[in-house]
Amino acid sequence: MDTATDAQKDIPEDLICLSDPDITTEELEAVVMTLRSSQLSAGPLVAEFEKAMARWVGRAHGAAVASGTLGACLAFKVMGIGPGDEVLTTAYAWHQIAHAITLVGATPILVDIDYWSGCIDPVKAAEKIGPRTKAILATNVNGHPADWQALRALADKHDLKLVEDSTEAVGSRYKGKLVGGFGDVAIFDFSQPSALCCGQGGMVVTDDPMLASELGYLRERRLSDRNSVSVGSRVPWQASMSDLDAAIGLAQLKRIDEILLKRKQVEAWYHTQMQSFEGIKPPYLAEDIDEVHWMLYKIHLGKRFTGSARNQIIEDMDANAVESAIYCIPLHQQFHYQQQGWHRGLLPNTERIGDRSLTLPFHTHLEEDEVRYIVKTLKEASVNVGAGAAIY
Repeated sequence: MDTATDAQKDIPEDLICLSDPDITTEELEAVVMTLRSSQLSAGPLVAEFEKAMARWVGRAHGAAVASGTLGACLAFKVMGIGPGDEVLTTAYAWHQIAHAITLVGATPILVDIDYWSGCIDPVKAAEKIGPRTKAILATNVNGHPADWQALRALADKHDLKLVEDSTEAVGSRYKGKLVGGFGDVAIFDFSQPSALCCGQGGMVVTDDPMLASELGYLRERRLSDRNSVSVGSRVPWQASMSDLDAAIGLAQLKRIDEILLKRKQVEAWYHTQMQSFEGIKPPYLAEDIDEVHWMLYKIHLGKRFTGSARNQIIEDMDANAVESAIYCIPLHQQFHYQQQGWHRGLLPNTERIGDRSLTLPFHTHLEEDEVRYIVKTLKEASVNVGAGAAIY
């Protein structure tokens, strides 16, 4: 006898994953061709990917690296930022880039965020500038561009380097220009859940030829450097991208408009289903934002939800075969940064958003009925935690 409840029958057999790269035969064929070539490391595809990515973003130079974290480390090193220096950034973002500040020995100074965009607040950043401040690291958080006009003015006024983290915002536009074009350098990471995903790897883009050249020397010891007088003047990092990653990246970049368009369709399905959910903060686009491409579908729960209720919702979603996650645990609430004196209570907007934000599955393989099921499950989970009845 079948004793399963109707609710149990509705649960998908397979987990609906948070992210799932858009891989087609084009990427597979590119990898096979590379495997059949004579070079898997430091080959021609890396250089080709660098040029193609820089051209797409609208920058003069690109340096492919093994990860966005390493890319940011190299950029800080080239700009002379290290022990004794301070870098302004936020506690609220995909943290892999911000960790680079600590990795190069500099001190992160955490700035509160704008409540609506989730990005660094330029006014609050200005208040944190001191004699040891050398740079601002600003993130286009989950696709929404930061206030680059105000940040550039602030950096220029105080002679600071401006570093742009565009990992979360591939394809987003600010004042008619693609993200990645606003900092002295911009960093991309191409691991999941990036819209442009090649497994691992990243890219540093810039218009500064000297900075680009130094990035190349510091990234790796190249065969072409064997007879160079520069050999030995720098200790290089083993931080280059493989040709396999570059092959996937090139194939993804050629299809990026198609990938972003499919993700927009999934976003539209979510927006339709979310219209009937009371207490969800609607997606926000600040003035001067032309287009936002979310990295994940992030929602902000209303004031009736607590941090513990949010965590219970995530557990309920998982029990119903829907992967979801916290976005994010702010840096100042993580052990390493607490050892440096940071603690809860210092960044009110960050904590207000951080306690009630979560991400839902977002990728091109989702179907409309799956999105409908995800939102239905979220509504039911909100009722289960006693946060009030969902409105259908």
